[in-house]
Amino acid sequence: MTPSVTELVESCPAVASPPSVYIRISEVMGDPYSSAADFGTVVSEDPGLTARLLRLVNSAFYNLPTEIDSVTRALAVVGTEQLYDLALATSVMTMFDDVPCELVDMESFWRHSLATGVACRVLATRRGEPNVERLFVAGLLHDIGRLLMLLGNPEGAKEALESARSGRDLLYRVEDQLMGYNHADAGAALLKAWHLPEILREPVAKHHEPRTAHRFMSETAMVHVADITAHGMLMAGGGEPFVPPLSDAAWMRIDGADLISPSTFVDIDIQYTAAVQSIL
Repeated sequence: MTPSVTELVESCPAVASPPSVYIRISEVMGDPYSSAADFGTVVSEDPGLTARLLRLVNSAFYNLPTEIDSVTRALAVVGTEQLYDLALATSVMTMFDDVPCELVDMESFWRHSLATGVACRVLATRRGEPNVERLFVAGLLHDIGRLLMLLGNPEGAKEALESARSGRDLLYRVEDQLMGYNHADAGAALLKAWHLPEILREPVAKHHEPRTAHRFMSETAMVHVADITAHGMLMAGGGEPFVPPLSDAAWMRIDGADLISPSTFVDIDIQYTAAVQSIL
């Protein structure tokens, strides 16, 4: 019997809660009496996270004029909210070591996820969005439900993938037919279990069907367009055997014709390379 989305999350206790370091960071962020130093102390307790963040901040992802040698300095230059989102992104990527390797190429999966996150970040920057790292996280996590399904229902996930490939159909549509939900639904359920905000959950839930977004239409449209862009630039694979169709509504929502030019692809490529070298 196919588990429901809720049962899927509950069946994977190892990932049903966000990384412990992120929980501690969230507590600090929620404390009105905390300071940047408190944030830096929590991050510094995780040497791996500290190293990834500093590599990323000192890479072409930011292209800063001077080297940043501490989390405290990174907070001052990049900003607490932005580093908070980056800490979530880099922590999540360490959580899914138990996904069956015969069912998914994890490096390829995360490369595509990073590419989508970076494309979101570049598009958000060009649109003048106030927190581009939040869009980076939304893009990075857009396919996270695939990993949850591979952990909680590996046979069903395998059947869907094989059926999509043999029937030349899109994976999320096959998942809907076989299970009654797809990896976008599963991803949104996981983010809800993590108590992440709806500005992240809705773009993940609706990235294949951006027309159905209700609150965060522009953010959802950006994740959708970024996903297609990552596919089009051949930046690894998220699991779909074919490139999903581009939604005209999403393209118009973000004024895609004004945002995307040859220089956009150059920026995505530079930041993607930096992110891969810093995080993977």
